[in-house]
Amino acid sequence: MGSIEVRNPLLSKKLKRTETRLLIIDDNQIRYNQIRDLLTASEHVVQATLLDDLQNFEKQLNLAWDLVIFGRAYDLKYDQALSLIRLSKQPNLPLILIEPEDYSPDQYANYVHKGIYDILNLENLDYFYIGFIRALSFSRLTQTQQHLMDELETAQTQAQSFVEDSNKAVAVIQEGIHLEANDEYLKLFGFKSDDDIIGLPLLDLLQPKDLNDFKARFKKINQGQLDFSRFELNSLNSHITIQNPLKIEFIPAAEDDALQIAIDIGNDSSSQSSADKAPSKANAFQLLNRTMTKQPSNINALVTFSMSSCNEDILQADWNIFTAYFQGMNNFLKEQTNAPLFKLDSGIYAGLFQAESTAKLESKLIGLNSLTKPQLITVHNDSYPLNLRIGYSILDGDIRDESQLDQYVAKAFSTALPKSQPAPELDLSIPELQFSIQEAEAPKAEPLNINFTKPEVEAPAVILNEPAVIKALRTSLERGEIHLKYQQLYDKEDLHLYTYEVTSGFIFENKWKDITSLRELAEDEELSIKLDRWILVESCKQLHNFITQYPDAKLIVNLNKEVLLQDRTFPEFISKLITIIRSKLQYPLILQFSELDISQNTAEAQKAIIELRKNGAEISLRDFGHSMYSENLLRQLEINCLTLHQSLTQMLSSDKQCEELQAKITAYHEIRPVQIMLRELNDMTLFANAWNVDARFIQGDYFQKKLDHLIDVQDQ
Repeated sequence: MGSIEVRNPLLSKKLKRTETRLLIIDDNQIRYNQIRDLLTASEHVVQATLLDDLQNFEKQLNLAWDLVIFGRAYDLKYDQALSLIRLSKQPNLPLILIEPEDYSPDQYANYVHKGIYDILNLENLDYFYIGFIRALSFSRLTQTQQHLMDELETAQTQAQSFVEDSNKAVAVIQEGIHLEANDEYLKLFGFKSDDDIIGLPLLDLLQPKDLNDFKARFKKINQGQLDFSRFELNSLNSHITIQNPLKIEFIPAAEDDALQIAIDIGNDSSSQSSADKAPSKANAFQLLNRTMTKQPSNINALVTFSMSSCNEDILQADWNIFTAYFQGMNNFLKEQTNAPLFKLDSGIYAGLFQAESTAKLESKLIGLNSLTKPQLITVHNDSYPLNLRIGYSILDGDIRDESQLDQYVAKAFSTALPKSQPAPELDLSIPELQFSIQEAEAPKAEPLNINFTKPEVEAPAVILNEPAVIKALRTSLERGEIHLKYQQLYDKEDLHLYTYEVTSGFIFENKWKDITSLRELAEDEELSIKLDRWILVESCKQLHNFITQYPDAKLIVNLNKEVLLQDRTFPEFISKLITIIRSKLQYPLILQFSELDISQNTAEAQKAIIELRKNGAEISLRDFGHSMYSENLLRQLEINCLTLHQSLTQMLSSDKQCEELQAKITAYHEIRPVQIMLRELNDMTLFANAWNVDARFIQGDYFQKKLDHLIDVQDQ
């Protein structure tokens, strides 16, 4: 018997016909040459770049690559490279790690979870080549899929525009059966509604005079041979309202294995309804369906974002400001939602929100409530208010046509976002200060159902002379218009992925005011404590809702010294809040205070911190390391975390200062085993250089900006 040769199609010549673009990170030219020689000997055309430093890696990420191969580099680590790839224009670019010297096979899963595509060893060239081909094949498939989806989107958008701008009767056909049709198509064949035509065979309506010719042509069209898609057809159907021959064209449809048939009906007045449709709505319909095809989910919601009011200054502004304002609104929504957005009309957008379960989708929708607070849009260094109206509707499946999209949009406009479910009541009064807090004055702050009692004494007369900024703060608090900003931390060890720092602010004279930097607040202890308790309650509501999606989520909440030093019931308050959060973590809350405030009141702070730790909270100091007393403070206090001062963060900008910063961090770790965070890493250089020091958590706009609600930057 003859032998049968079995070939793996993965090892065919297909991948060799296109130049392979490799970015190789290594400080060893020999390994680079070895990889190139191996691929060249296997008939690959290779375009490779060798580098071993961060700066060049940043530059090269602006180009298109097939694979990254990571060996060893002086100032670039593999996890550092992974984080930069995720934030680049090719977030799915595979990275192959050349097996490290201290590698053991039981570490493989951990490396893959961190984002490594595969770990290969150059000592076994056959094994290395097969692993390389697998990675290259995945990369090419990913690129091809994206390229085809982009082409399809462009083609379908052009086709849709062609239909809208022409006098066309249009229907969607799948396997020769009608799925839907526009009004012009219905009238062309004498029907009154969709129900009369859905399910009917295309042949029953067209009734081609030359049946065999049509069948042969239609078969080729179904196979994708669109060269045969435009032709004239003589029909025997006596109900057709225009003269033969029919001018027909078949074009791709959004649905799988479906086609659109478009029939030219000339200048018939019945076509006006199609011509009058808004292009934005039509494009939104096409893009929305396309997005649902690309990322299918059983649980979907359409969320509408529109303005509840428009500032008069915008309506009277010149064209540049007017258009920039609405572009700013679009940018704000993209940033805050991390979801696909579709423009329906000027100032009206729809977002597609998806989840694995109804409970997780509801959690996402509840989080959007915070965006209904008054916002600011910056245009040419001036700020303008933005007030949003947000609603939603649950999608039952694919959207059939623009008419059904209109129905979903109308329902979303009249359906308010869901609210948090009530939790047990909690008394938040502060008897030792002889004043109390009124949460009910904040109508937009939805419960955990935490009730406050009204003040029992009149406000002192001095309040009439308080600074304007404090009056504005008091008003914002009463209206529930204090903004809480949440910023996600990046954990280098990939263990605590959902840790968020909470900061707070409010709008004063059309400008943003950061509460932690508001010096005037220190003069009003009662307001400061009231404000911090409100911030804790509101942020814990967000956390209570968010752990439905991410059970491991935790918060670092920035507070002022008064609530720590003057509020004697604060530890009990924290204990009850933690109970209400219902987190599975032992410490879901980290309370963060200014190092300067604590250093001026060390003895009192030490007692309060011990009590807070007993009641379930961890403690952090912010703006740490700028004082000559920092290390002494670290020795005296039982704290868990440090957020370094901005002056220390800026040391990441040079290699020499990085070494000095590492020396400081080493000294802190020797005093106490604390978790250290570097914040405000707002560009790639600072963000990437943070890997060169032993600060576990890094944070900045480059990873995720400060947002009005909790979302995962990688949830898409």
